[in-house]
Amino acid sequence: MKDIIQLLPDSVANQIAAGEVIQRPASVVKELVENALDAGADEVHILITDAGKTAIQVIDNGKGMSETDARLSFERHATSKIRTAADLFALHTMGFRGEALASVAAVAEVELKTRRPDEQLGTRIVIAGSKFERQETVSCAAGSNFAVKNLFFNVPARRKFLKSDKTEYKNICEELERIALVHPDVEFHLYHNDAEHYNLPASSLRQRILSVHGKKLNKELLDVEADTSLVKITGYVARPESATRNRAYQYFFVNGRYMYHPYFRKAVLEAYDKLIPAGEQVSYFLYFEVDPANIDVNIHPTKTEIKFENEHAVWQILAAAVKEALGKSVPVIDFNMEEAPDIPAYSENRYAEPPRMHYDEQYNPFKTTSNGYRGSGSPYRRNEGAASYDWEQLYAATEPDDSREGVPAEELPGEAPASSTDQPTLYGAASGQGSSGQYMQFKGRYILTSVKSGLMLIDQHRAHVRVLFEQYLSRIRTHLRASQGVLFPEILQLSAAEDTMIGSILGDLSAIGFELTPLGGGSYAVSGVPEGIEGLNPVEVVLNMLHTAMEKGSDVKDEVHHALALTLAKAAAIVYGQVLSPDEITVLTDSLFACEAPNYTPDGQLVLSIIREEEIAKLFKR
Repeated sequence: MKDIIQLLPDSVANQIAAGEVIQRPASVVKELVENALDAGADEVHILITDAGKTAIQVIDNGKGMSETDARLSFERHATSKIRTAADLFALHTMGFRGEALASVAAVAEVELKTRRPDEQLGTRIVIAGSKFERQETVSCAAGSNFAVKNLFFNVPARRKFLKSDKTEYKNICEELERIALVHPDVEFHLYHNDAEHYNLPASSLRQRILSVHGKKLNKELLDVEADTSLVKITGYVARPESATRNRAYQYFFVNGRYMYHPYFRKAVLEAYDKLIPAGEQVSYFLYFEVDPANIDVNIHPTKTEIKFENEHAVWQILAAAVKEALGKSVPVIDFNMEEAPDIPAYSENRYAEPPRMHYDEQYNPFKTTSNGYRGSGSPYRRNEGAASYDWEQLYAATEPDDSREGVPAEELPGEAPASSTDQPTLYGAASGQGSSGQYMQFKGRYILTSVKSGLMLIDQHRAHVRVLFEQYLSRIRTHLRASQGVLFPEILQLSAAEDTMIGSILGDLSAIGFELTPLGGGSYAVSGVPEGIEGLNPVEVVLNMLHTAMEKGSDVKDEVHHALALTLAKAAAIVYGQVLSPDEITVLTDSLFACEAPNYTPDGQLVLSIIREEEIAKLFKR
């Protein structure tokens, strides 16, 4: 029988490796910029064309490479960082496997120009699809200049699965932000299609954070610092009042490397327990310094997942450090007063006289006198044009009506008995009677009503979310605007990644009712807002919808429309604890049962539940 196992050609092996390391244009930017930092560069320029699909160029002023090093750098597992296996646990550099350049050269056309500062001439190398094409001596600047063209030109299946230019460029911006936030002493410039989007001069860490994510964070950041024998933690966390419902800026860095660590994220959120509403997010920028021997960064090709030897101990230190930072933000009462208050000395002979109350025992608020005053014997409340009221007419029009289209009969409110003055009331409950029967609001959270099969409970917040969602979604799809101008426009400041994505949803925002006027430099004036979001911060609402679109991807239009409508509905819906009038309860329930799917919110949460009459009877069965 013929042997069937064969060695893969180097070109195929490199493409397989590239599938793990180079996933999209952002991966190329990450690898090349990290190589520049390892080379000691303090100034890096990134030039992008068509979101990196056409060309990516990274220029640095590092120490460059010799002719031999330049050629070897494109070989697999050729590295200057590792000599023995023990070196894997003493890493202080970004790259170490020697796979980056070989992987990039396997799926793109690469040109390298590099020169050492102490040499007169440099080296130029051209490689395409792992095939070496040319090497020559050239005159070039000190450092390295990588030009990567036609990414995935020889792997059309991979190129086909790339997202839209805006999505891919957003990923490039995110990768650069992660690197820039951990290297504030390095100057970064990012150009996209010949337009400069990032200009980050060398600065302090706090200033770098503000340069990347906007000056609005300046008043929100609290210093975090903990120095132990196991780990040193520094950085910033945001104040609790700055929490948002959507994605916040959340970064972990360990030994100068970005890290994705859900376990430590729970430690941060644990410190905010009872300080922020459930489900909301806070921003944090936390930097860990640990002994390289206590971590393992060699568990993932992209090196974003890192394993700690003492994760639980680090978890406790992190939670304590964040709690300490939050504790310092609480205002402190100053008891050091120059003049102490005059407190009289206690005396057994001194008697405190209780206050006296005066009231008219003959006063009747429901009686109208002949001279137009309401109440007998007291002229303090006057009823202009007073007339006797027929209180019976107030409830004349409240006849039960179970006619609702598209709703099962067993889920419709049934007739309730006429109210009487001796009807029992519930603590924390408000009751009312609408066109469809009697409703009761309980604890400012639920609406109770009688239906044919038992007792229906409606979550008022979720019900309003369902109603508003369908209204906003209809406006987006039909471009039916319902906008109102604002007297003083709010200023919306976006980062480069956010500014790139907002263009894809400007039409949808306008359809909802937002009017955004570009001011340049990533700034927009919010001069119009949708009706029905009074009391909300329009800047935060727009940012939440923008972040939702960034997570969903702007190339999936229906999903983006759904996400925008849901985000705005959640922001504008009535909150738990809000007391509703009987008319408001009636309008809300009528609108809910007119929806296409009143039982659930758009994200699948239960809106209403029915307690069957049989279940109620069992509670009182002997």
